[in-house]
Amino acid sequence: MANKKAKFPSELRFDLVSKDWVVIATGRARRPETFKKEKRKVTEDPQKTCPFCHIETQEAPTLILAKGRKIALEKGIPKNWTTIVIPNKFPAVLPGESLNERAEGPYQLMDGVGFHEVVITRDHQKDISQLKREEVKEVIDAYQERYLEFMNEKFVNYISIFHNHGVEAGASIAHPHSQMMAIPVTDPDIENSLVSSRRYWDIHQKCLHCEMLRWDKEDGRRIIFENEYFLALCPFASSMAFQIRIYPKAHQSYFERIAEKQKLALSEIFRVTLQKLRKALGDSAYNFYLRTSPCDGKDHSHYHWHFEILPRTGIQAGFEFGAGIEISTIEPERAAEYLRKQ
Repeated sequence: MANKKAKFPSELRFDLVSKDWVVIATGRARRPETFKKEKRKVTEDPQKTCPFCHIETQEAPTLILAKGRKIALEKGIPKNWTTIVIPNKFPAVLPGESLNERAEGPYQLMDGVGFHEVVITRDHQKDISQLKREEVKEVIDAYQERYLEFMNEKFVNYISIFHNHGVEAGASIAHPHSQMMAIPVTDPDIENSLVSSRRYWDIHQKCLHCEMLRWDKEDGRRIIFENEYFLALCPFASSMAFQIRIYPKAHQSYFERIAEKQKLALSEIFRVTLQKLRKALGDSAYNFYLRTSPCDGKDHSHYHWHFEILPRTGIQAGFEFGAGIEISTIEPERAAEYLRKQ
């Protein structure tokens, strides 16, 4: 007998060969013919067409901040809001009561259960590099608060925080915003990193990332900027020209446990680093995203959380996709030296 249950508007499918999970966002209702000769566009007119400049037209907010102060949701959206978090109007995953895990022949899949929200700053024209330190901290406050909320939700084992700047980086709306997705499966890249970190810890009783940071601080050539609590550098094996990582100097495994004084320092280094990147490359497209331990209840104390910043300085072509090996066209030492001077 056919299953009469309504199909969930999103699926998570498991690749048996690569061991990757893939989101099939069927709820976005794309037709095959719409992909032909499609070009991505960004919203340019903040007064007439930008949905985030008319926040009242969007989904009801889950968090409102006004100059560092949290606003009660029942009071509505105040005119002086400065950072706001809303559910994504076109989510890749949605809250659900069951994962509905199942098999189709040799394949595994489940419903795309989770949460997908957007973190929006007020000024349409200013990206994070152009904000004040306190304004950047407010964004980090929003990340942390929503993270702590998501991690206690049923089925949530991993939370991704990411930011797309520019059409080449995947932004379909020009207004500066980040996104957060809370999902039941762990990012495959994080899984690989966890395995490597655990192996190194078991052999040496040391954090692999801490050892890399120790060497990089002594060597100095790839360091871009540092303050009391954080360090920004171009990784030794940068996969893209001007790739940057921002690490806490002290060993920390869980982003959500970041302290208040650390958030101010993170805000400073984020702002300064993105300013340097903007001066070096102009207003070029980039992505940044968080790499942190899963919230799956397991012990990941061997891992070291950090942010990755990837400028869209290269083009992935046949070799990159086919061999899985990236080609970077500048040494990270030269990239870091250039960024330090900005």
